[in-house]
Amino acid sequence: MERDNQIFNADFILMGIFSYTPTHIFLFSLVLGIFTMALLANTLMVLLIYLDTRLRTPMYFLLGQLSLMDLMLICTTVPKMAHSYLSGRKSISLAGCEAQIFLYVSLLGAECFLLAVMAYDRYVAICYPLQYFNLMNWKLCGLMAASSWFLGAFDGIVELAATLSFSYCGSREIAQFFCDVPALLHLSCTDTSTFETLIFICCVVMLLLPLSLIIISYTRVIITVIRMSSGEGRHKAFTTCTSHLIVVGMYYGAAMFIYMRPTSNRSPTQDKMVSAFYTILTPTLNPLIYSLRNKDVAKAFSKVLGKR
Repeated sequence: MERDNQIFNADFILMGIFSYTPTHIFLFSLVLGIFTMALLANTLMVLLIYLDTRLRTPMYFLLGQLSLMDLMLICTTVPKMAHSYLSGRKSISLAGCEAQIFLYVSLLGAECFLLAVMAYDRYVAICYPLQYFNLMNWKLCGLMAASSWFLGAFDGIVELAATLSFSYCGSREIAQFFCDVPALLHLSCTDTSTFETLIFICCVVMLLLPLSLIIISYTRVIITVIRMSSGEGRHKAFTTCTSHLIVVGMYYGAAMFIYMRPTSNRSPTQDKMVSAFYTILTPTLNPLIYSLRNKDVAKAFSKVLGKR
C-alpha cells in the first residue's frame, strides 16, 4: 500500500514537443510569439467589448466570453511548456497535472456549448431580426453563457475524477506538452476500456450534440440569406456567418480528431501537432478572424486609439 501511494504521488514527466536543435529553437520562439499575440488579441477583444457601448449586444457579449475562454485555455498549457523547455525541468506535480486536466477539459467543453449558443444567436438575428431582442434578451443570453461554463466545468470534474481513479505504474513520461487525458491512458496499469467508453459518450454530448445544433441553425440561416432581396444584407449576413463557421470548423475538427479516435489508432506525434493547433493556434486565430472581418470591432478599436 505504501509503495502504491508513493507511485501515485510521484511527479509526471512532460516530454514536450521541442528538442534543442536550431530548428526546434526557432519553432519554440515562434510558439512564444503566437502565445503573445493570442494574449494581446483576446485581451484586446474583451476590453473593446467592455469599453465600447456599440459592442454591448448579445452577439459581442458571447464573443467576449469566447475570447475569455481562449485566453484561459492558452494560459493553461503554454506557460508550463515554456518553463519546462527553458529550465530543462520537465516534471509536473500530481496537483499541477490535475489542474491542467480540469482547466483544459472544462474550457474545451465550455467552448463547444458557447459556439452552439453563438450559432443560435446568428440564427435568431438573421431569421427573426424584428424579434431579436425578445428572443435573445440579456437574461437568456446570460443564462446560456453561464450554462456553457457550468457544463464545461461538469465535464472537467467527471474526467478528472475518472483519471485520478487509475493506478499509474512503470513509466510516468507523458508523450505530450501538457497533461492530456488520452496520453495519460497509455501510462495506466488499470483497465481503461470503461473510461474510454465514458470519454466517447462525453464527446457525443460535448461535441456532436452542439455541432448538430450549429448545423441546423446555419442550414436555416443559409436558406434565409439566399431568399434575401437586399444584396448588402446578404453580404453582411454571409460575412458574419463565415467568420463563425471558420472557427467552428477549426475547433470541432481538431477536437474530434483527438478525442473520438480509438486508442489503437493514436500516434503521439499526430496528437501533439493537433493538440498544439487547438490549444495554441486556434485561440490566436479566433479574435483575428472576428476582428478582421468585422467593421464594428475595427471602429471600436479606432475609437479607443483616438481617445488615447
